[in-house]
Amino acid sequence: MLTGLSIRNVVLIEALDLAFGRGLGVLTGETGAGKSILLDSLGLVLGDRADGGLIRAGADEASVTATFEFNALPDALGTALADAEIAVEPGEPLIIRRRLRADGGNAVGSRAFVNDQPVSVALLRELARGLVELHGQHDDRGLVNARGHRALLDRYARAEVSEVAAAWDKWRAAEGALAEAQARLAAASAEQDLLIAHLAELALLAPEAGEEAELAGQRAAMQKGERLSGDLAELQHLWTGSDSALASLRSASRRLDRIAHEHPLLTEAMEALDRAVIEASEAEDRLEKAAEALSHDPRLLDQIETRLFDLRAAGRKHGCTVDELPARMTEMRDALDQIEGGEASIAGLARAAQDAGLDYRAKAEGLSVARAEAARRLDAAVAAELAPLKLDAARFRTAVVRLPEDRWGPQGVDAAEFLISTNPGADFAPLTKIASGGELSRFILALKVALAEEGGAATVIFDEIDRGVGGAVASAIGERLARLASGGQLLAVTHSPQVAARGTTHYLIAKSSEGTVTRTSVAQLDAGGRQEEIARMLSGAEITPEARAQAERLLEQA
Repeated sequence: MLTGLSIRNVVLIEALDLAFGRGLGVLTGETGAGKSILLDSLGLVLGDRADGGLIRAGADEASVTATFEFNALPDALGTALADAEIAVEPGEPLIIRRRLRADGGNAVGSRAFVNDQPVSVALLRELARGLVELHGQHDDRGLVNARGHRALLDRYARAEVSEVAAAWDKWRAAEGALAEAQARLAAASAEQDLLIAHLAELALLAPEAGEEAELAGQRAAMQKGERLSGDLAELQHLWTGSDSALASLRSASRRLDRIAHEHPLLTEAMEALDRAVIEASEAEDRLEKAAEALSHDPRLLDQIETRLFDLRAAGRKHGCTVDELPARMTEMRDALDQIEGGEASIAGLARAAQDAGLDYRAKAEGLSVARAEAARRLDAAVAAELAPLKLDAARFRTAVVRLPEDRWGPQGVDAAEFLISTNPGADFAPLTKIASGGELSRFILALKVALAEEGGAATVIFDEIDRGVGGAVASAIGERLARLASGGQLLAVTHSPQVAARGTTHYLIAKSSEGTVTRTSVAQLDAGGRQEEIARMLSGAEITPEARAQAERLLEQA
């Protein structure tokens, strides 16, 4: 709930610090005293548009700080704060501050803080929904906004909407899986003939992993042999035959062998010549083996090149390397297998989607029944509140309407809206299109009383809900406001002494002038001050003894 509000330099307020408690707090004062400034200030920290006109004349900056405290932080607030990476420890207050700075003319700079951390104004607006619910003469939010009516009805019905949401998610997921599988099958079926042709082509080619490198090596070796064949032939000719160098060496060795014993030098020459013959013989052997290794069959080379070119062409055609062709064939076989087994798989997915759809419909129908029953109870509860609020000719109805299937969702298959008819025989219509300002506020009060146990914002504010009524109606309004406030916090800006007398705390808003300076102040009244203020509200400018006595009776009855 709202426990503190500090305002600096906002319109006529120079400096103001207010403390609030549980129960019904009433704010009274003369017309024009500045009650709207308090609401505008509170609106500022809750994300309303920054307006340079709010900055007090002569000041460069204005600020408003609101403090909220909770026994346990509501889930919606906790989620929003966690998403913004703002930690609030249990028992720690939530302090929201908004600062305006004049930038010249009517231009204004605005900064917002939550627990001293800079935040966006959008976050303030998100937090506002769980912090303060404001109902005024021109309210177009809260209970008036039809977008929130279904959620309010569901809370009143204590409906298990989460089960419907879970069934919806499961149904959507099953439908998505079915659609994806059908799309894959359709795409695969359209390419089935092409897959068969490609697979047959690759099966005929029969590529193997590592084959490209092996063929390329063989081809390179054969091409090298082809290039060296002429040189090898010439070398072999020089090394073989009766007139070759080796034959000459051998002949020289034999002749020297016959005379080597004649002199030691001849013996040494003989030994050297033998070594040369041995080395030359080894060279001859190497040449023969090299020629054999580098020999090539032109037909085999042509076959290798053709195979290599075919494999590489297949790789380019299928967008992969030659070594990846066997894996691509496996993918094609798998795709064909999926096409063959696809119908059975899709049949299973279709059954799953159908079952999920039936489950969602069953849960949504149950939710619709709960909503219809809750709508009847809510209509009766609101109707019981209308006559005491001088709305006895009015009728209230909660319209639960079945949506077309394309608008079903996690919240079920219904739309809900609160409708009223203010005159006998008149058609039902949305609240804002029929009710006047005073009627609208009283309708909202009747709704709030009927929905009192179903939660809402931590703090509820009614702005002049009693405008244009008095006597018994004002007393009925005060009684209902007090009843609503008994379980939490409710603030009411009022001109009615009957409502003011019901307050747990009473704040007097006053305006004073000193020379050319006008200020608005707010004071919390004690028992005597309350009696005097209620007497003023009863009698006007001159407070009579009779008014004081009547004020005392109202306070005693409250």
